[in-house]
Amino acid sequence: MRIVFLGTGGTYPSKVRNVTSIAVQLPGEVLMFDCGEGTQRQLMSSSVSFMKIKKIFISHLHADHFLGLPGLIQSMSLNGREDDLFVYGPPDTARNVRMMLRLGYFKSGFKVVVRDLAPGDVLDCGSYCVRCGRARHTIPALAYALEEKPRAGRFELKKAKRLRIPEGPLFRRLQEGKTVTVGGRTIRPAMVLGPPRPGRKVVYTGDTAPSKEIVTLARNADVLIHDCTLDSSHLGLARDFGHSTAAQAAKTAESAKVGTLFLVHMSPRYMETTVLEKEAKAIFKESFAARDLMEFTVRYRI
Repeated sequence: MRIVFLGTGGTYPSKVRNVTSIAVQLPGEVLMFDCGEGTQRQLMSSSVSFMKIKKIFISHLHADHFLGLPGLIQSMSLNGREDDLFVYGPPDTARNVRMMLRLGYFKSGFKVVVRDLAPGDVLDCGSYCVRCGRARHTIPALAYALEEKPRAGRFELKKAKRLRIPEGPLFRRLQEGKTVTVGGRTIRPAMVLGPPRPGRKVVYTGDTAPSKEIVTLARNADVLIHDCTLDSSHLGLARDFGHSTAAQAAKTAESAKVGTLFLVHMSPRYMETTVLEKEAKAIFKESFAARDLMEFTVRYRI
């Protein structure tokens, strides 16, 4: 699992940051969270293949979070895409995307499937799920938790040897969760595997003021990607417009007991982000101001 920060700024593009978009590379597919204006240009400069994007999750319908969709969809079509593209977002996303698909003289060569979501919705995607939470913003907005399903426990060699299981293919079958037969005896995976281990968890807040719901959604996440529009000297401004300061993002990370915090959606007023990162680190040590095109590999903690 690899996170690629395509855009880390907020409101409008600056000389140093594009507006918000996060790609998460999984085996065989790419998920995208938000798609601000210019995202397809960022994709061309990144390690992400835009043709492998299967699902796009929009946090809310402010322009800096979804205006990149029309151009990206057209580019996919012009490059011969045939696979369906799934787009999700808060109420009214489906209507807006359908209007976008009618812009200009363009007809998509593939199907765009759009669905409105609500807080509490969970999409089961096989090996992982995407859970929706309520973001606290000035318009309806969603935060998302990408959660892998639990993994099998560790293979315990001593137990296997006590059961006289010959090394080789039978070990592999048991690790895959399959029952095997040895000398007429039935050996179940639970007899040689330890307890299930948690998968990885990445949470993206979109634009949000601090809230208990975000803390709950982010609980024990490996990575929290949190709105950090301003530093604490602009606390009132952040509150008025439904955003978080660096300190507030760090307090959320601390309360949720996450592994790593990445700050995104930084105001164009910050040409460099030292003040934001320093403010967050004072509260939560594993805090980092994300940079455009930065990559981060999410590793298993257990």
